[in-house]
Amino acid sequence: MANNIIEIKDVTKEYDGKTVVRNESISIKHGEFVTLLGPSGCGKTTTLRMIAGFEKPTSGRIYFDGEDITDLPPHKRPVNTVFQKYALFPHLNVFNNIAFGLKLKTIPDGTTYTDKKGRTFDNMRKYTKAEIAEKVNHALKMVDLEDYGHRDVNSLSGGQQQRVAIARAIVNEPKLLLLDEPLGALDLKMRKDMQIELMDMHKRLGITFVYVTHDQEEALTMSDTIVVMRDGEVQQIGTPRKIYDEPANAFVADFIGESNIVSGIMIDDYKCSFIGTEFECVDKGFKPNEPVDIIVRPEDIYITKGKNAEKGQLTATVTSCVFKGDHYDILCDANGNELQIVENTECNVGEEIGIFIPKEEIHIMHKSRIINEYETEMQEDGVVKMCEADFKTQSTLPAGTKVKVSVPFNKIDVTDDEADGTVGADVVSSIYKGSYYQVILRTDYDYDFFVDTEDEWLKGDRVGINIKPEDIIVEAL
Repeated sequence: MANNIIEIKDVTKEYDGKTVVRNESISIKHGEFVTLLGPSGCGKTTTLRMIAGFEKPTSGRIYFDGEDITDLPPHKRPVNTVFQKYALFPHLNVFNNIAFGLKLKTIPDGTTYTDKKGRTFDNMRKYTKAEIAEKVNHALKMVDLEDYGHRDVNSLSGGQQQRVAIARAIVNEPKLLLLDEPLGALDLKMRKDMQIELMDMHKRLGITFVYVTHDQEEALTMSDTIVVMRDGEVQQIGTPRKIYDEPANAFVADFIGESNIVSGIMIDDYKCSFIGTEFECVDKGFKPNEPVDIIVRPEDIYITKGKNAEKGQLTATVTSCVFKGDHYDILCDANGNELQIVENTECNVGEEIGIFIPKEEIHIMHKSRIINEYETEMQEDGVVKMCEADFKTQSTLPAGTKVKVSVPFNKIDVTDDEADGTVGADVVSSIYKGSYYQVILRTDYDYDFFVDTEDEWLKGDRVGINIKPEDIIVEAL
């Protein structure tokens, strides 16, 4: 048996030329509870469907216990899937819903036969009624529905229907159980209860679970390993604690829990600067004075008050303090940057407080990009073509010159109406960075513009992009 039950190697999936999963590589160990986590449209369900065999990768391979199953049809894979819409048969009772797959399944009967070429094969038979009843009743017991076999599925609650769907999946004794947002249709209390039940069921069954959700709390609660995805790409793989405490980038930090994300400078090893203040940190290996993203969790910031306020590393003014039952959620202004703090101490709006951040709680991230760059060539009259649109520049380079065009993040004008822009784009990400939003805009030609703006834009918004000629930097290649 291979060390990993599932290996996804360099898998890409495209629909009509649009890439929904890009160069994905994931390994899943036997018996793990692995969660694919990310916002809608990030490729997590497509990944699950490729494991199940409902979708075939455009490129790359998928292995099960070391064997290539990329081209194997779904019914030949030792895998069962539980969907968000449970897909129960309304005309069958609970018992027959669970028994449906068993009635179709064949198993070796203990005898063999030899064909004309001398090859030996097992004789196959179907399960007997007694064997089916035993397996179904065992599955019902596993999901705590022992006395529900005779019930009409339409008479069950959402949580009970979900458990019937799980029982129908596990009764076939799959080596791998795939769950595609199975709790999505349940109310909050039932979701919480079913999270505990699923965790307990995973331990009792001992089989591998691969779970898809966009709910970060659900992923942190239930998983052995979390795979964070965004725009078809894996951002980070790790334990829930690793993902939360040491996010790989600003997106992961923003998506998993609450975070203060600000731009800063890595002055040198173990020394950084942000919010106008120098801090000691535990990171090294960055270039001197490299621009970086700084991430600090709200619960990792400590405050000093009154006469001790000036003993903090910097001072801030409280702008909001909300009681949340077991803590106060505090917002404050520190040198023009908004910080969120989770504390047990109540503060008054307008109060000056001191802030202290332990060096081990400051997480330094490389910036994925520090300026927008685009390679193209000069047209007539100082015009360059970007994303199939013409932008006027102040360059005097002759037409036909190969050039690199650079645009700072804060020099891009975003318009509500796509028609008012030189080129149209979709908002694919928006992260608040203390005093501004960093927005990623994806054009129809698959180029991403990074934009720093005071305006908040929502994922999925359709916008226009304009850039002034004086803000476009042109260099000959």
